[in-house]
Amino acid sequence: MATTASDHAALMDRVYRWQRPIYDLTRKYYLFGRDRLIRELEARPGMSVLEIGCGTGRNLAMVAKHWRGVRLHGLDISGEMLRGARKRLGMSGTLALGDATRFDAQSLLGRDGFERVMLSYALSMIPDWEAALAQAAATLAPGGSLHVVDFGDCAGLPHPLRALLTGWLTQFHVSPRLDLGNAAARVAHEHGLRLEHQRGPLGYYQIVRLSR
Repeated sequence: MATTASDHAALMDRVYRWQRPIYDLTRKYYLFGRDRLIRELEARPGMSVLEIGCGTGRNLAMVAKHWRGVRLHGLDISGEMLRGARKRLGMSGTLALGDATRFDAQSLLGRDGFERVMLSYALSMIPDWEAALAQAAATLAPGGSLHVVDFGDCAGLPHPLRALLTGWLTQFHVSPRLDLGNAAARVAHEHGLRLEHQRGPLGYYQIVRLSR
């Protein structure tokens, strides 16, 4: 049976109800590539930056520090995580509860398009992740770019360590999207976007950029 948006929202709230206070402390040890993605946003003052699956707001706060003068927007399906994001960002960001696979940006966030859109370790937790990727691309403003970082194939890691990591991630409902490059190529073709796909060290993470 397919997972519905309400089912996924309930699952994420159950998972993060107890994890939220320690989320950022623990994730810094294995969610690599996030800061690289932020450094490479090339955002300018006045640009609108949207993070889909914004979680605790950690990445958006980092964007604000690195790229002064941008307008912050965040969307997440978990009300528990948004509690942390609202506490962290205060009035400096516009946050909304919504489903990454289909949302009305105008009604939820007050904008139709964004110059920069981010997905950071979110696709590996979204059941219909290809729909989420396509939806993210559809929210780009003219000249905008979509930046994605998520788990890679970890081919450079010893097999026992790779198996241990995969098993551990499963406990947190995380499934690395090994077909991300091909899915991004399809989205690029459908939306007329330019694709860049890069592997991080040891294949631990992968970065995708889709530019309009």
